[in-house]
Amino acid sequence: MASESKNSRKPLVGIVMGSDTDLPVMSETAKMLEKFEVPYEIEVTSAHRSPARTHEYASTAVSRGLKVVIVAAGGAAHLAGVVAAVTTLPVVAVPMATTVLSGIDSLLSSVQMPAGVPVAAMAIDKPGAINAAIFAAEILATSDPEIAKRLTTYKEELAKSVAEKSARVKLQYAGKTS
Repeated sequence: MASESKNSRKPLVGIVMGSDTDLPVMSETAKMLEKFEVPYEIEVTSAHRSPARTHEYASTAVSRGLKVVIVAAGGAAHLAGVVAAVTTLPVVAVPMATTVLSGIDSLLSSVQMPAGVPVAAMAIDKPGAINAAIFAAEILATSDPEIAKRLTTYKEELAKSVAEKSARVKLQYAGKTS
């Protein structure tokens, strides 16, 4: 199965979505993977509309060199479940916001996979897409010291930004409380 690779190195992470309408959210996953210099591929395949394509993608993921698959999980999270059923790789679901239940249905479906078919579930929508990339990088960092270094730098930058925000808040409210 041909899929688009974002950079010239062999993809380590697969980003999968059931429709291109998921791309605005899942592009956040791609941006974070780029920040950590983790090569990825991105694919649209549907558990319902293209089950053979989905099966082919998931069943060949290991032989293509992928280490983690991140899946946009709609209402029933079928795509994440099907991918997890067909591969031995870690599968990370990003529950998508839905019009009826705001993504609660997606989240609950993602965490209710049957025993033996694990799917890690992130937060709903954009925060989950970002965290899925970080989580994938953390998995990869267990055997890649360069990714581990980039993660350490990222976490240090997060801590520094909180300290800077705290200093600004303290300065803004200095002398206003007693």
